[in-house]
Amino acid sequence: MAENTTSESGNEDILNADGDESETENVETIAVKVKEEEDFKAKYYYLAAEFDNMKKRFEREKENLLKFGNEKVLSNLVGVIDNFDLTVSALKNDNDDKVQNIVKGIDMIRNQFLDVLKQSGLTQVESLGKTFDPNFHEAVAQAPAPGKGDQEIITEYQRGFMLNGRLLRAAKVVVANND
Repeated sequence: MAENTTSESGNEDILNADGDESETENVETIAVKVKEEEDFKAKYYYLAAEFDNMKKRFEREKENLLKFGNEKVLSNLVGVIDNFDLTVSALKNDNDDKVQNIVKGIDMIRNQFLDVLKQSGLTQVESLGKTFDPNFHEAVAQAPAPGKGDQEIITEYQRGFMLNGRLLRAAKVVVANND
């Protein structure tokens, strides 16, 4: 049984005697609000997780920049070490005492320079007497070497270097081939 009621504004509302229509609207409104709230929570958790992932990614990038940011400079300085080594090896066999004193001085400077580079994370790749590893060595030749193991490194032409565990330059080596 429906009855007409007139509100103060003059609009007529048709209501069920029990008020079922109003309750249905309230339930629907509450359901929509709950759904919106769940959507907002899901978006909030998604954004919170995304923000956390971004923070972690930035931290990793920052650590890599600190570890490997000087890679370009250090790779250029490796050539300076090569020149020190060449100079010392060229002058080492000279019999003049003055030249030998210069060689000692150059060798001391070279060692000090290597210590400074080591503090920046630069280390030398071990080669002589080791088994050839293509991850760290570049074979420029093979040579027969009696008494040496197959694939053992017998000569090092150019030293290899690593920066904080990452290969900066592979060592150029000669590998024993006893076939």
